[in-house]
Order: sequence, then C-alpha cells, then structure tokens
Amino acid sequence: MINILRIIFTIQIDWVNKFILFFKYKNFISYLFTMMLDSVLSLMPIEILLQTIFNEYLSNSYCLTVVSEKPLDLHVNISYAYISVENGELSPDQMLKLSENGCSDYIVQVKNPQKFMGAFETVNLLGNVRRGDRKIVFLPYREDNATTTLLLEILTLKETSFIANILLILPSPEQSTCSYYDLVTHKYVGQDNEINQPYYIDRWNACTLNFEKNVSLFPHDMTNLYGKTLKVACFTYMPYVLLDLSEAQEPFGRTGTEIKIVDEFCRWVNCTVELVREDEHMWGEIYDNLTGVGVIGNLVEDRADIGITALYSWYEEYVVLDFSAPGVRTAVTCIAPSPRLLASWEEPLLPFSWYMWLALIFTFVYASLALTIAQGFTTDNAFLTTFGIMIAQSQHDVGASWRVRSVTGWMLLTGLVIGNAYGGGLASVFTVPKYEKSIDTVQDIVDRKMEWGATHDAWVFSLTSSNEPLIKKLVNQFKVYPADVLKKKSLDRSMAFSIERLPSGYYAIGDYITKEAMLDLTVMLEDFYFEQCVAMLRKSSPFTKKISQLIGRLHESGLLLVWETQVIHNTHRQSDNT
Repeated sequence: MINILRIIFTIQIDWVNKFILFFKYKNFISYLFTMMLDSVLSLMPIEILLQTIFNEYLSNSYCLTVVSEKPLDLHVNISYAYISVENGELSPDQMLKLSENGCSDYIVQVKNPQKFMGAFETVNLLGNVRRGDRKIVFLPYREDNATTTLLLEILTLKETSFIANILLILPSPEQSTCSYYDLVTHKYVGQDNEINQPYYIDRWNACTLNFEKNVSLFPHDMTNLYGKTLKVACFTYMPYVLLDLSEAQEPFGRTGTEIKIVDEFCRWVNCTVELVREDEHMWGEIYDNLTGVGVIGNLVEDRADIGITALYSWYEEYVVLDFSAPGVRTAVTCIAPSPRLLASWEEPLLPFSWYMWLALIFTFVYASLALTIAQGFTTDNAFLTTFGIMIAQSQHDVGASWRVRSVTGWMLLTGLVIGNAYGGGLASVFTVPKYEKSIDTVQDIVDRKMEWGATHDAWVFSLTSSNEPLIKKLVNQFKVYPADVLKKKSLDRSMAFSIERLPSGYYAIGDYITKEAMLDLTVMLEDFYFEQCVAMLRKSSPFTKKISQLIGRLHESGLLLVWETQVIHNTHRQSDNT
C-alpha cells in the first residue's frame, strides 16, 4: 500500500513539473524582452551610448580602467578596474599599478579632466608598458556648456597631442525632445595648425539609439597622416645620415641608410619630414630630471618625434623611450696603429726570446763558475774562454787537467748547439722582415694601456654596466676628444679609434680619420661588442608599431643592405670626383 502511494505521488510531481516547464517556455520570449527592456530603461542615455562604444571598440581590450567621480553603470565581459575619484584627487600610483597589469584603455568621467591627463602622462613616463594604440573615452561629468568647454580644452594639451585614439562624448547643444551626443576627437593629422582642432566624428540619438553616420569613432589608424609633420632628430654620420648634399645628387639634399627609412616611412603613411639637427651634441644624453641634449635629449623633451643616426638599444634610454624593430646589426671595434718594422739594432736579438736570452746568461755564469772551479778556483781567462766557446770560437789550450778538459768539452757542445740555433734564427730575421706585435684583441689594447676614443662617449654606453675586469679597464681607457684633436692624434700613433663593422662588409668611420691617417692604421680582428641600431621614439608613440612594420618589410626585401652599399659607393664616387 505504501509503495502504491509513493508511485501516485511521483506521477503527480512529474505532471506538475511538466506544466511549469510548458508555462516557462510559452512566456520565455516575452520574459526575455521584458528583462532587456527593464535593463535598457534602467540605464541613462549616456550609459547606453557608452555600452554601445564598448561593444564595438573596447570589447577586445585586455583590461579596462574606469576613472570616475560618480557611479557609472557599465556591463562588460572583460576584466576592468574601477578608480573612484574623491574630492578631485587622482593618484597616479594607482593608475600606474593598473597600467603595469595591462589595464591601459580608459573610460573617464571626472570634474577636471586635465588632472587625469597629467596623471596619464606621469604613468606613461614611469611605466614599463608601452602601447601606442591606447584608447581614452571621456564622459561629461555634467551635461552643461561648462563641462563641454573643459573637455574640448583637453584637445589643446601637449599630452593629448601624442595620443591618437581619444574620444570625447559631448552633450549636443541642439534643443530637442531626444538627447543627442556629439562624438569628438582631435584632428591629429594634417597641418601643424590643425592637429589640435576638434574633429566632430558622429552624433548619437538617444531615442533611436543610432549614430547618424555610422563611421569609425577612432579614425586615426596611422595609415594616412595627410601630410602631418614628423620631426626627426639626427646628425651627419656616414653611412646612416648624410646631410647638406646637393639636390642635384639627392632629391632632398640628404641620404643615408636610416634617413632613407624615415623618407620611405613618410612616403608610406603620407607625412612630411622635418629635420631637427644635432651636429653639436650628436647622440647626446638624458639627465636625471628627464631633460637632455642631442638626439635622445630632443626625444625625451618632445622636440622630436623620431631619433635616428646609429642609436643602439641602450638600456638607460629604453627606460624612458620607445624602440623600433632593429634595422642594422653593427659591431664596434677599433682601428689601431699598424705594427712597424723593428729597428735594425733589435734584429740581432730577435732569434731568441727574452726567456732564452736569460737562460743563456745563466748558462754563461754557470759555465764560467764551473771552469773556475775546474782550474783550481782561479779566474784566469775563465770568462773570456767561456764566452769564446759559446760563440763557437776554438781554444788554443785544451787544459792541463781532465777536469778542465771535461768542462771545456761540454761547453763546446753547448756552444755548437747555441751557435747553430742562433745562426739559423738570424738568417730568418734577415730574410723575412720583422714587425712589432699587432693590436688585434681587447686584451692587446688593455695590455698596452693604449687610449681609444671618439668624439662622444656613446661608444661605451653599452659597456659601462659590465662587471668584467677586462671590460672595466677597456672603458677606463676610453677618451673623448674634439674632432680636430682626434685628427691630429690619428697621425701620431698615440691612440686607437672606434669604428663600426657594418653588415654589408663596410665600416662606419668618423670624418676625423683621413685617407692619409688610414695608411698607418689597421682594423682590429676582435670586436669589442655588437649592437642593434634602432629608431627611438617617445614612449608609447603611435608611430612605433608602424615604423617597425616598415623595417620588417625592408629586411625581407634586402633593401637595407642595398641602401648601405649604394650610399657608400655614391659617397666615395662623389668625393673622388671632387
């Protein structure tokens, strides 16, 4: 009886479940529509717009940072961090920590957006994360004219001019029953006097939830800069950059392997090259207060967009700048004074080494002492006899005792061997000219304590952090002199001079080394070190990715080696003609 009741109860429960499932299925569509409608109605119009922008442009971000002074309802399917700003105070440290973790796209809604840009610039300078395609979306804190003015003023800031993807959501002043929002960015491309001007991209209707134009809200993809000025810091250094040439020889009066990369880049993305010359400070240096001189100083102070001219991948510069893909692999070595013919007075000493001569002196003393003892401790003619026997001279007296004859016999055998060995060595010396020992390795130049140097200490930037004792000695022997001093020293054999060994088999040599000086200089066999030449840019520059793509294509085509050969051949041909 109990089992029958259990079966009846189970059947009743099953029918109830089927009825519930049927009811849910019949009302599922209407229920889902109701939930979606409630969700939409619960959002403010600007939040709906923000959600639309996120779904279209930010959904592929690794992580998102939301900086806001008031609650913001955002439904995203990626990781994001929320920074709540209180009393208008924004901590760069918190932003830096999030940026280092990959949260480098931003949604911002604050009273004073200029403070955010200041904090963003600090994060960019101090952080290790580099992204030239970061996106920043600004929302109005209030929907009034004052807030619109504050947001538009962002576009005039220096910090903003280095960001391609920035989007302002501004309440439209148009009076209507529906809310409208203007989507604005800076022009960024084109002439210098236009790049900071507002560029109205599109308008969004809060009633229809549609855009009027349906165009990309982040239009600056770096494919066409419309003649935007690209400031390039460089100086004349063969074969990387050659300036002040005749336009009859070169179209722009300039050539060089790296200047050709820049010209090709601007041909590709439609920009205009403006040179920032640094003939005085050359590579330059960066100071602790983030100022500097020379090429890298121009970059860190934003006086130039790209720096070239044999810039190596130095760690200290990488901390504050961006590096492109390497264009040239170069090796640094030296040209040292060539070994000279030994003086004629040294030739009689060359058959034996210094250790052999010391052994001969010891043998002479020992043999003289033995002969003295054999003669009954008398030194009569002992030294002269020993010397004569060692130079293969016969003796008129064979000696009165067997002791003297025995010592004399051994000395004659020794003298015979020494004389023949010396005679053969001397014949070789007179037949084949003998030179000084050449300077071929790092050990050679350190052992001789010879100075080596150039016009700038950039040649040892890659060595200064080394802990090897040999390298430390090498760095201490490096000296910096003006070009005129180096030119004089190249003629007096007093020092070695740093040069670069290029991939195509040529060398990059300073102008202070003349053809006359090269006749008495020799390239060392061992390289001090090798480096990768890069183009340096502002940290997180929008140009970095694009110029790296170009360098990769140039490597694939082999044009970099061709350009290097052409530049060197053309330059030498022109110098010979003049």
